Amino acid sequence: MANFTRKGFGQVEPNHLSAQRTSQIYAQLPAKADIEVLENGQFVKYDYPNKEVNFTGKGEWMMVFNEIKLYDDWRETYKDFAMQKKNYTEGGEITHGGLGPFPGQMVPRVIKTNVGDIFTTNTLGKANVDGKTVLDTEIDEANLAVGKLLAPNDKGYLAPVSDMNGDMVWQVAKYYDLPDGQKAVKVMRVK
Repeated sequence: MANFTRKGFGQVEPNHLSAQRTSQIYAQLPAKADIEVLENGQFVKYDYPNKEVNFTGKGEWMMVFNEIKLYDDWRETYKDFAMQKKNYTEGGEITHGGLGPFPGQMVPRVIKTNVGDIFTTNTLGKANVDGKTVLDTEIDEANLAVGKLLAPNDKGYLAPVSDMNGDMVWQVAKYYDLPDGQKAVKVMRVK
């Protein structure tokens, strides 16, 4: 199989996500002010004490799994959706569970994943390059071969790791296609 290029934003096809049955779904905290984009399939920390979703809080990584809102079904597909800060304006106040108003802030829906969960995605990252996390729009077969291990990097993208030492580890199960025909990988949580 050759390398392939991602088009648009990251996508998730839920093959077996336990949160859909266990209701381990959270959507009460706004994204940290410096987060510009949250893509489906990206991972964040649900930092309840600091009243925000970020990449540095304590606790388990949660997967961003927002409801996809597209308004032109003739020209838009799942690749055209991500929660983007530029689309949220100051103004109306939204109150979430008594935590307070979050005017103009992104409030993502995130889900807890469990060992055994399976999904197909093209939301992948690389390890740090020159001190910065790089989004992997070029899916590299050598780094994502079947059996390779992945874990969230410092920006929440699943990226290759060499061992099972992290808090959360996923394994590439197979190469697959997303509903729009783009190439992706099917992953299973193994830790």
